[in-house]
Amino acid sequence: MTFYNNHLGEFAALLTALFWTVTSLSFEHASHKIGSVAVNIIRLILGFAFLSVFNLIRRGFVLPVDASLENWIWLSLSGLVGFVFGDLFLFKSYTMIGSRFSMLIMTLVPPITAFFSFFILGERLGLFHFLGMILTFSGIAMAIFSRSAKDEKLSLKLAPKGIMYALGGAVGQALGLVLSKLGMKSYDPFAATQIRIIAGIFGYVLLVTILARWSNVRNAIHNRSGMLLTGLGAFFGPFLGVSFSLIAIKYTEAGIASTIMALVPVFIIIPAVIIYKQKVTIPEILGAIVSVGGVALFFL
Repeated sequence: MTFYNNHLGEFAALLTALFWTVTSLSFEHASHKIGSVAVNIIRLILGFAFLSVFNLIRRGFVLPVDASLENWIWLSLSGLVGFVFGDLFLFKSYTMIGSRFSMLIMTLVPPITAFFSFFILGERLGLFHFLGMILTFSGIAMAIFSRSAKDEKLSLKLAPKGIMYALGGAVGQALGLVLSKLGMKSYDPFAATQIRIIAGIFGYVLLVTILARWSNVRNAIHNRSGMLLTGLGAFFGPFLGVSFSLIAIKYTEAGIASTIMALVPVFIIIPAVIIYKQKVTIPEILGAIVSVGGVALFFL
């Protein structure tokens, strides 16, 4: 039990990676069906509903009325940066280069997070932490590139816009995590997620209004399969995934948490085999082992 308490942040980050694996696959398919902007605003509204019910049962508050002004300012800024800027770019990249390649580029989140957390939070990582990051990145690259070399042959030219969108998503997620830690402090992670989502919904309402996309959102609501996928992604993303990511950064360094959460590209291989009947190569298995070994260093 002591080991678990000492590494609560790391365990939360590992669960976050599992949740985001489900989310990335769900939102990729949903974005193809109803569009990335519609998916973003609908999933935040659904995620807010899930959190409101959960917090009412757990805390006795439907809304985060007990948060301080400082909590609201920094967490709202985090929600705008992470949900609006970062996720809008990430979801757009799903439709252009797919979730697997997008998640590969998103492995840049940990070093970007470490960079932001050094200047904003003053966090420093030790030698074992840097070694763990390197091993985790290496394993992820082995797993993803081997699959790409076999199925897409690496000769496939990815859309430059798709790559840029994914890079924008990585910057948004990294800065959003750091701002979340700055604004959350000792505040409840699930209530903090509510504040981030409120800011995200506000941002998307402005964006959809400016772009005149409300007709697309209305049409999306009537797309049953698109809504089911969005609902599934909302449950494991804005509700569970984002909340557990805040638990992770609350109890460990932001750079460590984001590195463990970067295991999503490795975890995606499992449903690819079970659901899509794709074959797993030896380099992919070795990549998964190396990645897990890198994560294990964070528990030493």
